[in-house]
Amino acid sequence: MTQAIGFIGGGNIAEAMISGLKRTNKEIEIRVTNRSNQGRLQGLADRYGVIATPLMDLVEKSRVVIIAVKPKDVQGVIKELANYSLRDKLVISVAAGVPLKLFYKYLPGVAVIRAMPNTSTAVLHSMTGLVRGDNVTEEQAEMGEKIFSATGRIMWVPEKNINALTAISGSGPAYFYLFAESLIKSGIELGLSEEEAEVLVLETLIGAGKMIAESDKSPGRLREEVTSPNGTTYAAINVFTDDGLTQTVLKAAKACARRAEDLEGEYSE
Repeated sequence: MTQAIGFIGGGNIAEAMISGLKRTNKEIEIRVTNRSNQGRLQGLADRYGVIATPLMDLVEKSRVVIIAVKPKDVQGVIKELANYSLRDKLVISVAAGVPLKLFYKYLPGVAVIRAMPNTSTAVLHSMTGLVRGDNVTEEQAEMGEKIFSATGRIMWVPEKNINALTAISGSGPAYFYLFAESLIKSGIELGLSEEEAEVLVLETLIGAGKMIAESDKSPGRLREEVTSPNGTTYAAINVFTDDGLTQTVLKAAKACARRAEDLEGEYSE
């Protein structure tokens, strides 16, 4: 992957992507611009060797322009980009809830991909959903695949499914972090030190993740195999079941998808 990449925005998701890309290719040329926080921009330059640059220079010298700002700021960025020539360039948006039709309105004819990565890009284990815009060529689609495949797995989806994907993988890491936090607090309540609880929880989480990833068994089957009738795990699982864990997870995922849909309504004009 030799194409120069420019990031508009230097927040958490941009840094996660930059970190992951630099881990796979230290020579990749990355430019970043960030209107509101020059200290943050300088920090990215110091940590990853990216080039801090004004928007005009970024657009001119980047083959791929990644919009990594907050959803409420995307329209303003699009309007600014309309002042530059984007011919033969690929624009990628990683902002939740911003539909392709907004890009078609202000950047007619420009190649645009909607992407929903997650912050696990930083450790090369992101799950990224991609939506291909109408003007994206095969070469550009492959370019988008290479960028996100460098930091994890990808899945092309129709735009109508991107909010569901956001609810599962885009926001998904936070759900596991919350469960880990809760389990650590439980360990402390049961008498473990904070350090002991953290080690036990984190290693267990990593091990369970590897089991799911590397086993040919479903998560349900793996759970059954570790849950002996009337045993210790059985007692814990019964509490989760009785308290409606499955329904709670579904309710949370629906809330996430619904918020993404709301954002599309807010930012589509």
